[in-house]
Amino acid sequence: MPDDNEILHGDAPDLSQNQIAILAETFRLLGDPSRLRIVLCCLDGPIPVSEIAERLDLSLSLVSHHLRLLRAARLVNGVRQSKQIFYGIADHHVSHVLIDMANHIVEDHHGD
Repeated sequence: MPDDNEILHGDAPDLSQNQIAILAETFRLLGDPSRLRIVLCCLDGPIPVSEIAERLDLSLSLVSHHLRLLRAARLVNGVRQSKQIFYGIADHHVSHVLIDMANHIVEDHHGD
């Protein structure tokens, strides 16, 4: 029976050089602590920009700037409701990566 690493590796698609560059850029975007906090905040469901800024104690303009970058990378999407835009995670792939990595970080690693 194959181990987890073999199963996971077998599920990865073959990527072109351009797709690898896009993936690297996506991880670079998530490497900024403020952007990562914003994306994690969006895991809770659609949330207005003002509430993200308040929860994370960031300026509205900074949150808006980061959301533009995250939206361009297809990590979040926005839906206008009246005068506000509510942001949420773009799709299940993004949420799975974030949740899996968060769980990986909080796992108890004895002997490390």
